Amino acid sequence: MSLLGIGLLLFGLVLIGVPIAISLGLVAVVAMLSGPEGAGSLPNAALVMFDGATSFPLIAIPLFILAGAIMNASGISRRLIAFASSVVGFIRGGLSMVTISASLFFAEISGSAVADVAALGSILIPAMRRKGYSRAFAAAVTSSSATLAVIIPPSIPMIIYGVMSGSSIVELFVAGIVPGVVGGLLMMLVAYMLARRHDFPREQAFQLRRVWETFREAGWALLLPVIILGGIFSGWVTATEGAGLAVVASIVVGGLVYRELDWPQLRTAMLEGGQQTAVVMLLVAASALLGDYLTEVRVPQRVAEGIMGLTQDRWAILLLLNGFFLVIGLFLHSAAAIILVVPIVMPLVQAAGIDPVHFGLVVTLNLGIGQQTPPVASVLVTACSVAKADIWEVSKVNLWFIAVLVAMLLLVTYVPVVPMALVELFYR
Repeated sequence: MSLLGIGLLLFGLVLIGVPIAISLGLVAVVAMLSGPEGAGSLPNAALVMFDGATSFPLIAIPLFILAGAIMNASGISRRLIAFASSVVGFIRGGLSMVTISASLFFAEISGSAVADVAALGSILIPAMRRKGYSRAFAAAVTSSSATLAVIIPPSIPMIIYGVMSGSSIVELFVAGIVPGVVGGLLMMLVAYMLARRHDFPREQAFQLRRVWETFREAGWALLLPVIILGGIFSGWVTATEGAGLAVVASIVVGGLVYRELDWPQLRTAMLEGGQQTAVVMLLVAASALLGDYLTEVRVPQRVAEGIMGLTQDRWAILLLLNGFFLVIGLFLHSAAAIILVVPIVMPLVQAAGIDPVHFGLVVTLNLGIGQQTPPVASVLVTACSVAKADIWEVSKVNLWFIAVLVAMLLLVTYVPVVPMALVELFYR
């Protein structure tokens, strides 16, 4: 079965509403039955799926999801928002600045853009509406700033990419620091320009006393990223162990320090984490089966040979891959896209001499843009749901923030020193 046939069948199943994980599994089985080269793998299908979903680094995914849910339930998110408001709330359109700043903080623990929108949007979108912000603007700034959660470490898409490509997850995390911070600052600039145009209000005047008070309240919450990322970057813990540390630290801070986390809330957070994890891991298992078939029939090598026959210029190959992942991101969630496509293109990336960590940032940013662009647009849809806003009206405003993400994509792609400087300095 050709790669085109696999793609058309997969797209057709998704188009008629079959869940992506089920579609991947069905396509894999049909492909194996369609020719003798893949039929030999069919008796081992269950074992391949089990092995694909039991990788140790993937345990970090449910743990980071759980840590984010605990943060939201225990008052940690609320304290982070209050501190951000005291620091940047005096600027025109201050609540939009608070939203972006809070996303930067929250991203350092949850690693999930959808979790970011769900946690912060439920608080900040109603607050912006009460201050006179339009529904479309409130949803757009919340949605786009949440995409920073997939760039700033820890990042669930980066964990999946690291597993699929065999790259260092720690190096991927470090590579995301500078692009994430720069992207956040550029989004603040865009938010400020839009706030001036629409005369959005300022919050209360800047007061050092209020900054100090909110800092003391949020001190333990602000310490969480230092503990988690400090442990990972220093080599004291792996990314997976750091995820476990995030859960323990969130429970301690929320339950014992702030005393706002009780057993029913913890149980709800664990159930939510389990449900999200089941979706991701079923994707991983089904894609492992399809990936095993594609490897068996040498599809990745054929793709690499075909593109290398067109051009061997590294920058031209990156341009082609950018366009490819931007299109893929329109129709597939980031986890599914990484799991399905990265193993296919890695031989090409290696043959072109592209650093796998650098390419990981390129892939992550491409799929982050896909989270903001219909028809799938998982993060945008979540923000619109919270704001009760029309997705097309929000998309018009969101174009300004998507422009920032595209600018960051071009910067990361063609100025590799931006993501790689810290990696080269500390890890190579």
